[in-house]
Amino acid sequence: MKDTFLDNTNLFDLLFQAASEGIIVVNSSQIVVVANSAAELMFGYEEGELINQHLDVLIPKKYHHSHQNHFNKFLDKSEKRQMGHGRDLHGVKKDGSLFPVEAGLNPFKMDGEQYVMSLVIDISVRKETQRQIKELNSELEEKIEIRTQELSESVDELKNLNLDLEEEINRRKEAEKKIKDALQKEKELNELKTKFLSLVSHEFKTPLSGILTSATLAEKYTKEEQQEKRERHLVTIRNKVHYLNNILNDFLSIERLDSGRGQYKFSNFGLKRLINEVVYNANITLKDGQEIVYPKDIEDVELYMDEKILELILSNLLGNAIKYSPENTVIKFRVNIEGELLVFDIEDEGRGIPKKDQKHIFERYFRAENALLDQGTGIGLNIAKTHLKNLGGSIQFVSEENKGTTFTIRVPVNKS
Repeated sequence: MKDTFLDNTNLFDLLFQAASEGIIVVNSSQIVVVANSAAELMFGYEEGELINQHLDVLIPKKYHHSHQNHFNKFLDKSEKRQMGHGRDLHGVKKDGSLFPVEAGLNPFKMDGEQYVMSLVIDISVRKETQRQIKELNSELEEKIEIRTQELSESVDELKNLNLDLEEEINRRKEAEKKIKDALQKEKELNELKTKFLSLVSHEFKTPLSGILTSATLAEKYTKEEQQEKRERHLVTIRNKVHYLNNILNDFLSIERLDSGRGQYKFSNFGLKRLINEVVYNANITLKDGQEIVYPKDIEDVELYMDEKILELILSNLLGNAIKYSPENTVIKFRVNIEGELLVFDIEDEGRGIPKKDQKHIFERYFRAENALLDQGTGIGLNIAKTHLKNLGGSIQFVSEENKGTTFTIRVPVNKS
């Protein structure tokens, strides 16, 4: 019997062939029905050669037996997830060679038939980089040991020469400490780079996979009675694009701050315009039943400040309030003027920040214990605090777990 999915090949061709990652779609029998050119190139197949082949040709033989059971359980649960979480995955090329991969699974139904879309990434370069970093760290530790031994031998020689031992030993120890500190910083930098690359890969891959799936399915809903489903997928695409845009803004802001190119552009603008822009963008991401209460009739004070940076800070805090609060809750956005300072309060009814995590909340890449499973980079609050410090402002918060959090920002009305 001809697979119904094959009738839709032209519909998906543009999306699939444009993607740089490998995309493979199989039916409930694990037969490949669609594979884009990136996937064919990745696994060493000619154009169209993977079609109608069993998925086992791309999986190491030792996993064939257990994979059937995993696949059936995954279809029963019918939910998106990362494949092989916590362990290394390998794909099999046409020539039989193995290579490391990451794969995200997205189940969906079409015309009553179940399918699974897999987004596959060749991580050979990343694995090699990690191996080199590990090797470099080992070499650095060996250098420390060798240098320590050399210093020890030098001290013994000084003793034999009856020199001023105390002064020389102290000098040597200080030199040794500086070397160890420098090597430790180099090691931490390498580990931070690896963590950053992994973070960027994960935070971009998940929403991109969702966008691709929603865009694909939205094309199917052409009938009038299907418009509600179509709109739901369009909302998903809009939210995920908004999320990716915020991440890019955060990464660009960090790059500017770290490179010393964080010049600020000051201008005159109205308080009302700032508030309306921030609230309008936040409303796009509200969950069902959530509402932002903000002052609509506030006095339109003229500010002299970097408008884009202030908007970025407020958007980050409102975004956090929305993300960490449940549906059907109110988020209060208050604005007051205290002398020469403009004061913003953002109060939510969310999960709050655990007491033991509060002292670390402004550290870069830190995620609170109760937020580890949510999407996020852990850099928004760090960026906000750094910018506010540079702009003569401040940020504080009070929070109680399972009751909510209130962030308070103070900035000068006029930063001239």
